Amino acid sequence: MSDIIQLLPDHVANQIAAGEVVQRPASIVKELLENAIDANASKIELIVRDAGKNLIQVVDDGKGMSETDARMAFERHATSKIKGTEDIFKITTKGFRGEALASIAAVSQVELKTKQKESTIGTNIYIEGGVFQFQDPAQTADGSNFLVKNLFYNVPARRKFLKNNNIEFRHVIDEFQRIALAHENLEFSLFHDDEPVFRLRKGSQMQRIVDIFGRKLQPQLIPIKEDIIWCQLHGFVAKPEGAKKTRGEQFLFVNGRFFKSPYFNKAVQEAFEGLLLPGYIPTFFLFLELDPEKIDVNIHPQKTEVKFEDEHLIFALIRSTIKRSLGIYNVAPSLDFERDPQLDEMMQKSFPSKGNNANIKMPEIVVDKDYNPFLEERGVKQSEIQNLAEMYHQNIAAEPSKINLFEDEDFDEDLMRLPNGYWLFNKGDRTLMLDLGRMHRL
Repeated sequence: MSDIIQLLPDHVANQIAAGEVVQRPASIVKELLENAIDANASKIELIVRDAGKNLIQVVDDGKGMSETDARMAFERHATSKIKGTEDIFKITTKGFRGEALASIAAVSQVELKTKQKESTIGTNIYIEGGVFQFQDPAQTADGSNFLVKNLFYNVPARRKFLKNNNIEFRHVIDEFQRIALAHENLEFSLFHDDEPVFRLRKGSQMQRIVDIFGRKLQPQLIPIKEDIIWCQLHGFVAKPEGAKKTRGEQFLFVNGRFFKSPYFNKAVQEAFEGLLLPGYIPTFFLFLELDPEKIDVNIHPQKTEVKFEDEHLIFALIRSTIKRSLGIYNVAPSLDFERDPQLDEMMQKSFPSKGNNANIKMPEIVVDKDYNPFLEERGVKQSEIQNLAEMYHQNIAAEPSKINLFEDEDFDEDLMRLPNGYWLFNKGDRTLMLDLGRMHRL
């Protein structure tokens, strides 16, 4: 019996790998935008046509690539981000697997123009269906210009499964927004069929959220911030009136990378317990910063799944911090002014005290203990006036003739008339109530 196992040609292997990395136009948008960020770009422009099916172009002003690096970038598992296995567990860049460009080139027609700032001339490379076509010197601007055309032109079975342009462009916008939200210090723009969709200037985190989702959201946003020894949490949650029945404005980031976590979404939901109508989901933009060695992003080629060393601790931190902020901004009453006991317990297990040198800053609950949102501002009620009147009658009913209310005549002029014939007035350092009807009978 003859041998039947053989190595697949590179272009076939690349097409198989592309199935994990490139699922739709939005997948390419994500990879190219992340490459631009890793190249230290300060300005990134995204251009798409036909929702990205026929053209995706990303232009950046980053550091660019040399002629050799431009050619190597399209080889499988070729990357500048890591060099050994130890680097996988302390990743600070967006990309690192060395699969994206090879996978994209395997199922499309790719042209790259790139130039380093210190070079006088750049390079132009063209690859079609994973097959290298040519590479020439070229006059081009500093940075990189990626052009991806005719996605899945050589895999008709994949192309026919793409959705209509509205759906595919919605996915493109989702990826663009996620990356733009995490990098408010960069300038982004998006054009679709030659029409501008977003022009985002660099600015604050709040400004970036408002530029993307509109100014109507701004008054609803409550800042979230907690800084402890092992993790920083910051961002915004919307007040309960900003909650929606559909998902779409729930964003979690760790070290500048968007990720999905139903578990952490539940932490936010629990923080809003009792404040939302059934079926409504809170709007939030939460950013976690922690040691890269405490997380693992090498779970899936799309890198939207992240494993945490102690996700239960992160869960408690998110819930406790949001609850505290809701209390500070008087969105919800805080009847328990102590720290989340679950967070305390887990912190003690994860970071045991070492003598008197342990100095771990815990999340603190800072609230106004005298504030009670259930109490309305009170004026003088009729029942209280009646009680005062009854006290007056009880005090003078026994021997009214022996009580002299008028030892002298230095009454203050500020009199106040009350219902049922009573008057209040000041006499020296005392306030007296006068029943005109009873005075008349004395």
